[in-house]
Amino acid sequence: MVNSISVLGSTGSVGRQTLEAAARLRVKILALAARSNISLLEEQARRFHPHLAAVYDETAAKTLRIALGDTDTRVVSGEGGLLEAACIAGADAVCAAVSGAVGLLPTLAAITLGRRICLANKETLVCAGALVTAAAREHGAEILPVDSEHSAIFQCLQGKSRDELRRILLTASGGPFLGRSREQCAAVTPEMAVRHPNWSMGAKISVDSATMMNKGLEFIEAMHLFGVAPEQIEVLIHPESVVHSMVEFVDGSVLAQCAVPDMALPIQYALTYPARLSSQTARLDFNAFAALHFSAPDLAAMPCLALAMELARRGGNLPCAMSAANEAAVALFLAGKIGYNAIYDRVAAACQRIEFTETPTLENILDTDERARELVYAM
Repeated sequence: MVNSISVLGSTGSVGRQTLEAAARLRVKILALAARSNISLLEEQARRFHPHLAAVYDETAAKTLRIALGDTDTRVVSGEGGLLEAACIAGADAVCAAVSGAVGLLPTLAAITLGRRICLANKETLVCAGALVTAAAREHGAEILPVDSEHSAIFQCLQGKSRDELRRILLTASGGPFLGRSREQCAAVTPEMAVRHPNWSMGAKISVDSATMMNKGLEFIEAMHLFGVAPEQIEVLIHPESVVHSMVEFVDGSVLAQCAVPDMALPIQYALTYPARLSSQTARLDFNAFAALHFSAPDLAAMPCLALAMELARRGGNLPCAMSAANEAAVALFLAGKIGYNAIYDRVAAACQRIEFTETPTLENILDTDERARELVYAM
């Protein structure tokens, strides 16, 4: 169990829940970081008394510095501030819950210090999974997944050899538009896309869940977290979100991790591992379910998932290009500048125009990220 932590993305859904879990577990908060929500960040700083508060937006940081002038919390800004929060002295762990590729460099920096990484930022492993996992091995850093699906897989694999693993069964709710064709989704608005049937999440990840890009990102993330080939991962649509994922072993046995859809549980497990402690998560009542349903995804209706699975097999810098292009396209959609189906169209087009690099360096990854965004915005 960790005793002190830095929370990157503290004003987001996972960040807020991490702070609540830390309060229950009496884990000390040493640093907080957010993009620009300084009103909530000020509340958090006054409640948890961190040594450091980092704000990515420079203008917002100046305002927060004045607001917290009567406290002992030092306010820093920009990418340098985020790195400082990730590397603050005395932290046992870093909760990487910022959204997007901005989480890559601070996560890598914390890994070089041997910190436990409570990973909720998918893009870090999608963009640079080989580099990140190699750094973790070199520096003895633990990467513990916070996503419910990857936490489920991680829990199912405890005490098991990787040689015993045959395949991962990665479950997906299907999002708010399950059963609709791509044509039927043409008129989807941002307000419709952010209403997930089972989970309460931020706008970007909610849109990703609607397009199923989120599951595509998780597909790639699982490859790196658990050292498996794309052929060893199967996506299953499971609308009830009770089975968070499953693992099949070489003898045909399947283990599943089940719980109510509540991020508090995987967050707490990442903080307390290897121990399990009592939690406030509601208990699962199987009597409340007449049936649990599983089916293969309709890849024609879910082209973002199909694209992610294809690029996972091709590898190199293409998953990074896809992730960056998706961030840009979702931002345009949420701003009302493009339609829902144009998210896939722009992401796929950008990936086709990116120069392929089979074994990318960190510099290659950062260049690919920038180029993919430029392509999407220029369309």
